[in-house]
Amino acid sequence: MSIFRAMNVSMCLSLCALLVHSAGQPVMAQPGLHRSTASVRHSDPKIRSVLAMEDSTANHAANRSMTAQDPNLGPMRSLPVPANPKLPTLFLIGDSTVRNGKGDGGNGQWGWGEPLAAYFDTTKINVVNRALGGLSSRTYLSLGYWDTLLPMLKPGDFVIMQFGHNDSGPINDDYRARGSIKGTGEESVEIDNIILRRHEVVYSYGWYLRRFIADTKAKGATPIVCSLVPRKIWQDGSIAGNSQDYAKWAAEVAHQAAVSFVDLNSIVAHAYEALGPEKVEPLFADAQTHTTLVGAELNAMSVVAGLKALKKNPMAHYFSAKGKEVEKAKRATR
Repeated sequence: MSIFRAMNVSMCLSLCALLVHSAGQPVMAQPGLHRSTASVRHSDPKIRSVLAMEDSTANHAANRSMTAQDPNLGPMRSLPVPANPKLPTLFLIGDSTVRNGKGDGGNGQWGWGEPLAAYFDTTKINVVNRALGGLSSRTYLSLGYWDTLLPMLKPGDFVIMQFGHNDSGPINDDYRARGSIKGTGEESVEIDNIILRRHEVVYSYGWYLRRFIADTKAKGATPIVCSLVPRKIWQDGSIAGNSQDYAKWAAEVAHQAAVSFVDLNSIVAHAYEALGPEKVEPLFADAQTHTTLVGAELNAMSVVAGLKALKKNPMAHYFSAKGKEVEKAKRATR
């Protein structure tokens, strides 16, 4: 077995050394527009309507029960929109491992969606990170964030989705109530949501991914499923990974729907194993889940490496010079 099936190890080590040296330098992600002015001055009517929808939803959301400690259960949070709607757009949806906080590293934690933008030529494509920390596949839909993205989605666009970290939580409690049913089945459960004070039908993790995929296809856009990045949990020298649960289920859904799948869980796990525990430690800003800028850059590069490993890479035309330098991931199973 190769020491580093996911990508070239010397490239990874050089990257880490460079980023450690330049820690604290800002990441130049493609900017969105601030909600307070964007709805007035944005030229695209669909985006103006989305921003107005966020404002309206925020007003309604203010009436939600605030017994929970999750800020996402308060007013809807403003998220980036395409800078140039005439171009194709790559939308990212997911949790805090994709976009942490406001996406500016303010708490020392970064998602991979911010550094990913630099791997694409933004004169050819917008990269819009609409992931949000604390959300699961279920709550990205149920709290309205998917509905605010859909009006902006058009033929030729792309949606990369990565969920799983928050889907294992309780289905109904007074803290976050964000869990989905484990697996990919069609089963459901009806609840009276304690936090939102409304009746809700909760489905499986796979059901929510299928919903995002179907809606994306219906808009003439291309869905791409990523398995979740792994946590820093070592077992006998290897990363535990999620090959028996959320990574496996994401792969199953992508296969059944005949859409592209990037096994980010496996690619990143192999990268960590090649680096070893000592070098992986500074990639994390907390015990095991959220990455530093260094770690986020490695994960972003892993996304690109995974895209390049696809038999038909739908994004090949859009890579920047930096993106073109990344070697494709070697296929590997865990």
